[in-house]
Amino acid sequence: MKTTQDYPTINDRPPEGRKDDGTSYKVLVVDDSMFVAKQLGQILTSEGYEVVATAVDGVDGVTKYKELVPNVDLVTMDITMPKMDGITALEQIMAFDKNAKVVMVSALGKEELVKKSLVVGAKSYIIKPLDRKKVLERIAKILQ
Repeated sequence: MKTTQDYPTINDRPPEGRKDDGTSYKVLVVDDSMFVAKQLGQILTSEGYEVVATAVDGVDGVTKYKELVPNVDLVTMDITMPKMDGITALEQIMAFDKNAKVVMVSALGKEELVKKSLVVGAKSYIIKPLDRKKVLERIAKILQ
């Protein structure tokens, strides 16, 4: 029977979701699609990030952000959601914490909304359908 010593380590690098002190970056996922929220959570936790909470709409997202600060390093925010859209939620989070790091999640064809969110204060954006490599690249770049 083969053991782990029989195989070279393919993951010799530390997970991207860890800080220099070894603790995980904490992420709040705000998305009305349970599928997308779960997919984001799986992508992030696979790299060592900790999803501290998920929110189903902008109202829930703003409330959870205010409850979690300072124990949240990054927010992923869907643009199109019921009750309160992502841009309004982004505006409220930025008014509450001008140093908040928010990444917008948008479907293709929403370029104007993405541009508006970047003007309001989003640090980056991710286009659906989610691409694991792009999600991790964009998030790692913001947290460096």
